[in-house]
Amino acid sequence: MHIFQVVLSCLVAAVAAAPQFTRPNLLDRPFVAILRDDRQDLGDGAFSYVFEAANGIGESRVGYPGSKGQANMQGSYRFPLDDGTFAEVRFVADEFGFRAESPLLPTPHPLPAHAVEQIRVAEEQRRRGIQF
Repeated sequence: MHIFQVVLSCLVAAVAAAPQFTRPNLLDRPFVAILRDDRQDLGDGAFSYVFEAANGIGESRVGYPGSKGQANMQGSYRFPLDDGTFAEVRFVADEFGFRAESPLLPTPHPLPAHAVEQIRVAEEQRRRGIQF
């Protein structure tokens, strides 16, 4: 009986120490009005979509059938940042992949001069037909 009490005590302690998760109450969140929600489907795979909310969140997108059966899209989306400014991302998605542009996206560091020279030499060698 003593082992049973120890095991039961351990289980009770584990349950009491477990993190308590509460579901957020959706009614406590502020209401955000939808200012615009326009959608057009042209039936051949082409479409357009524009969404705008009162808090500044927005998206616009157009799509059309791609050359390889994919759906090509281009557009932009924006959302507020903690400092009160807005982030905006413009994008294109097509047979060449997804490309996004925004001042907020990280960019690679420029290549050092010796790497640029090495690439130039390799391209020159390829042009001459030199292979290793």
